[in-house]
Amino acid sequence: MFERHKGGETALLVSLDFGENDYAENTEELGELVRSAGIEVVGLVSGKRSRPDAALYAGSGKVEEIAAAVAATAAQVVIFNHSLSPAQERNLERAIQCRVVDRVSLILDIFAQRARSHEGKLQVELAQLEHLSTRLVRGWTHLERQKGGIGLRGPGETQLETDRRLLGLRVKALKEKLARVQRQRATQRRSRVRGQVLSVSLVGYTNAGKSTLFNRLTNAQTYAANQLFATLDTTSRRVYIGEGRQVVLSDTVGFIRNLPHTLVDAFRATLEEAAQADVLLHVVDAHSEERDRQIDEVNKVLAEIGAHHIPQISVWNKIDLAGLSGGLERDEYGRIKKVRLSALTGEGVDFLRQALAEEAQAGQSAAAESTQLENGNQE
Repeated sequence: MFERHKGGETALLVSLDFGENDYAENTEELGELVRSAGIEVVGLVSGKRSRPDAALYAGSGKVEEIAAAVAATAAQVVIFNHSLSPAQERNLERAIQCRVVDRVSLILDIFAQRARSHEGKLQVELAQLEHLSTRLVRGWTHLERQKGGIGLRGPGETQLETDRRLLGLRVKALKEKLARVQRQRATQRRSRVRGQVLSVSLVGYTNAGKSTLFNRLTNAQTYAANQLFATLDTTSRRVYIGEGRQVVLSDTVGFIRNLPHTLVDAFRATLEEAAQADVLLHVVDAHSEERDRQIDEVNKVLAEIGAHHIPQISVWNKIDLAGLSGGLERDEYGRIKKVRLSALTGEGVDFLRQALAEEAQAGQSAAAESTQLENGNQE
């Protein structure tokens, strides 16, 4: 029988190069994720492979190197910058004699730490349980034993079957609760549409500065920090943009490369705020050397949730670090497509307010034309 190790707060990182162009950046991002989880990094094991090993992912020689590094650093957990199968996790823990966690489990752990609202906690729990459900298949051997003892011999149900059944019931209950949340959001959106209020959502790569910008525009006190996934819970506020006009601005969870599908599915109710918006403010870290790749990753997730068709305004944030000046750029039709600003210092934020005012004006004009057409058809 094999029991899992408990883990701890010091981690040895493992990042293997399979020939990807972004290997260095992906490895650096793993370090940021681990630090965001509040875990101390005590070492990094790297290496090159043509493909993952079926049983150990890293291969027997590399696993021996990892085990030696664990002994030398007294690491309490080994974190792989990859997605591991249940069998690979089990085999690695047996070989290394240390708790093994993959990238998906690490992100789920961060989400569990950051969720504050009732809805956010429901979404995180659903994602964790759906991820755990894959671990019950070919997972740990002690779950496959049939229960025995007084009062437990009746139906002959194994621990694995019991856990899977109970987990399925909890997942069903969570999905029902999130469906109610989804209906409530839909009702709120319909009321905004009736009031002809422009709906604007902030989207972007994690730690691009969305929450800082949200606070700057709304004078709110949303939690903002220089760490990955500082914001999980969607917050909406009205922003007054002059001449009696206003928009509803929503802050959303940040995206990241290789975002687990369980998270995308669990947070679909929240992400629908972006999918149903009139305009997306795509916040980009102008100071990041990886900004083009990050933009692509965000657009991939937007396409997955059906938000790729929504008009975007690119907001290049952190110009104070990038050495840029505030300003705006228009497309060939005169519509504002890019705004350069610093949410931290406030430079260039007025250009964004101008962009929102123009979008609100365009939305009101379109609504008026639609009303006139409807009235004309009725006559």
